[in-house]
Amino acid sequence: MAGQVSGRLGAAGAYMGRTFAWWVLGMATVSYLLPAPFVPLASIIPYLLGAVMFGMGLTLAPKDFSAVLRHPLEVLAGVLGQYLLMPLIAFCLCHALALPAEIAVGVILVGCCPGGTASNVMTYLARGDVALSVTITALTTALAPLVTPALVYLLASQWVAVDPLGMFLSITKVVFVPLGLGVAIHTLWPDWVGKVEGGLPLISGGAVIAIVCAVVAASHSKIASAGMVIFLVVALHNLMGYLCGWLLGRALGMEPPRCRAMTFEVGMQNSGLGVALAMAHFSPLAAVPAAIFSVFHNLSGGVMAGFFRRAAHRN
Repeated sequence: MAGQVSGRLGAAGAYMGRTFAWWVLGMATVSYLLPAPFVPLASIIPYLLGAVMFGMGLTLAPKDFSAVLRHPLEVLAGVLGQYLLMPLIAFCLCHALALPAEIAVGVILVGCCPGGTASNVMTYLARGDVALSVTITALTTALAPLVTPALVYLLASQWVAVDPLGMFLSITKVVFVPLGLGVAIHTLWPDWVGKVEGGLPLISGGAVIAIVCAVVAASHSKIASAGMVIFLVVALHNLMGYLCGWLLGRALGMEPPRCRAMTFEVGMQNSGLGVALAMAHFSPLAAVPAAIFSVFHNLSGGVMAGFFRRAAHRN
């Protein structure tokens, strides 16, 4: 009986993973056209993000950090690519497109966030080095309470007032605590985690979809006036991140599977964290770039993973 339940959870989780981008796009459209039912979700965004990070923690174990010892230069390059290239790309795009202050801080906030579980999923679908991807995601997430507030303060304070201490406390509560709890449970009760792990994408995916719907609903009027500008900058940010990640991997002489992992690790962000921080410390409009990033990077990542998978099959 337990095996049947685990199998069904795994099948449902796999279905969510395959169709997640379309669920995000579809529900974002619904919440834009019919915002009223989704607006109350904005008040529980930190808890939704906590659920995502707890689920991520359940998938991690101390052995997942072993890639640091096997490929320290590549892991360091991934962390630096995440925390140097993406913030700088965001900063340059904000100046080049002369973005309004609220939108600019939202774009920079996305660029300063760590990697998310979506990059691990896309790396898996692309036949990339999943161990390397998970290690970089875990390390950037662990560093986020210190690095993300510092980068946002450095790059965005010319547009708006930034409270780095407040952001540190927010990230610690909604990221570090649930993530650490998930890792601890995985370490102490690995057999139980193995039974439910297949269904975790249902919880994490549902929480991310709810976060996107909440932001789109709360900002639907402003999206109508500034939506194309935000979409343009988000698309450029994400695609340039992919390109930089791939070039970084090639410059280091990485084998193709690890290059694919680097591509997704640099180009994909924990946009849910960006949404939560923007809503807590800035404004609903500042959260829109992160919400659109969540939609776009899942769609672009799916396309990129398909391209990589076909290339790997040919080779």
